Amino acid sequence: MPELSSAAPKVAASTVSKVALRSVALTYLFFLLVLPLLLICWRTFDHGLTPVWTALSSASALHAFKVTVIVAVLAVALNTVFGVGVAILLVRHDFPGKRVLNAFIDLPLAVSPVVVGLALVLVYGNTTALGGWFSDHGFPIIFSIPGMVLATVFVSLPLIVRAVAPVLAEVGVEQEQAAWTLGASPWAAFRRITLPAIRWALAYGMVLALARSLGEYGAVAVVSGRLVDQTQTLTLFVEERYQNFDQAAAYAASFALAFLAVVILLLIKFLRPKDSA
Repeated sequence: MPELSSAAPKVAASTVSKVALRSVALTYLFFLLVLPLLLICWRTFDHGLTPVWTALSSASALHAFKVTVIVAVLAVALNTVFGVGVAILLVRHDFPGKRVLNAFIDLPLAVSPVVVGLALVLVYGNTTALGGWFSDHGFPIIFSIPGMVLATVFVSLPLIVRAVAPVLAEVGVEQEQAAWTLGASPWAAFRRITLPAIRWALAYGMVLALARSLGEYGAVAVVSGRLVDQTQTLTLFVEERYQNFDQAAAYAASFALAFLAVVILLLIKFLRPKDSA
């Protein structure tokens, strides 16, 4: 009985501590994330659906949507190929400079996107040797789609690598080696064994990279030149409309971006099998 009576206060204190921590976390998320999103939704539909539809169906908004999708899809495709390749290299091979490469993968998380954009301008700008050569051959990089893709690739670089690498390490290489001994080519072994094993980790990384690409602003703002109806993504469209006092279009585009991000994350959450978590 004395043991039970002494344990009861500990359980009660633990319960109170858990409730307090959850309350703090939920309050923090509410004011930081939920409340701003709710205000955007309220301001977007404050005057009904007609202003929202009018704003999102304008020529400038549709062009911004188009540019955003092109840049995001190309960035995710490039990062998928690079991310899977680098993940395999880091997990299954030892080589000089492995730790340096592993550290550099996380560099985009530490460097400001604005600095990334400036660095790309210094390397690929039309007045530089490399950028001038591309421009002279009809392939300008800065203030055009290629520069925007490069900037987006950089800022979303670590996401696929960090999602795939732990799964590769857990799966191991034994099954692939067995396939090689049976005569399968490296590509066939990867396609039939490795890829199915990492498919959900790869899908999760691709979704994160897509969400990051859709919402990128800093680096893209520097390298795009913010040319209306030319190199304007949806995030730049929001800024331009808000500064020009077209708040209906700014709120509508902001809601569209937030809605796309939430839908993408929910899709991967519900489509992912429970046994692959």
